[in-house]
Amino acid sequence: MNPEIDTGKPHSARVYDYWLGGKNNYEVDAAAGERFEQMWPGVRELVAANRAFMHRATRHLAREAGIRQFLDIGTGIPTEPNLHQVAQAEAPECRVVYADNDPIVLQYAQALLSSASEGRTAYLHADVTEPAALLASPEVRGTLDLDRPVALSLVALLHFVADDEAAYGIVRELMEPLPSGSHLVLSHGTSDTAEPDKAEQAAHFYRSNVSDGQARSHEAVLAFFDGLELLEPGLVPVTRWRPDGQGPQIPDHRALIHAGVARKP
Repeated sequence: MNPEIDTGKPHSARVYDYWLGGKNNYEVDAAAGERFEQMWPGVRELVAANRAFMHRATRHLAREAGIRQFLDIGTGIPTEPNLHQVAQAEAPECRVVYADNDPIVLQYAQALLSSASEGRTAYLHADVTEPAALLASPEVRGTLDLDRPVALSLVALLHFVADDEAAYGIVRELMEPLPSGSHLVLSHGTSDTAEPDKAEQAAHFYRSNVSDGQARSHEAVLAFFDGLELLEPGLVPVTRWRPDGQGPQIPDHRALIHAGVARKP
């Protein structure tokens, strides 16, 4: 039985879906999304750029790094191409586990299971704040071989974990059991901007009306990669991570998401 979906107030996954031009949202989500956009014009382009980063990072890991296993936590409402479609387009044998704790994502999870016949996908309804239970789940253990490299994808997720100690602990607990050659793919809302008053006004509206969270500085986001080897070009505005000319162009001071990919030595 699916958890009940509350359509009476905005939900972060549905607002994100609205900004991406999706159809799995309600009037209350659209209203919140439009109000935020009035305060921070360009948010649609920003979330599209974040999605494009995930595509580029996944493509690189499957094509250049030889990664064949992906664990995507904080999946969000399915939006094609999904991660497994990008990875399996490069290597059909790729295996992908999606995890999210949002009831709306669970409702549409079947769209995440259309694997290439050579590979496999699974969906796990779980919370990132319980990393040990997530890694021990039958979905993860039955789909991925944790003795072989895994790409851990935490895209636009950890800014919803307001407590710093908890956020850093989540990454450590998830990466610690993964073997050498595994990778961390991470993007995170940042407080670094030349328009701090406007950004804070929009962030306050979002925290008050949609979801709690914590934007972090470049230095604070960089700390998630402690002990890992950052791939070039390092931790950068999301549009600047190995751009391919396909995504939206956003000035750095308005690209309020930092992104990076790192390898576990």
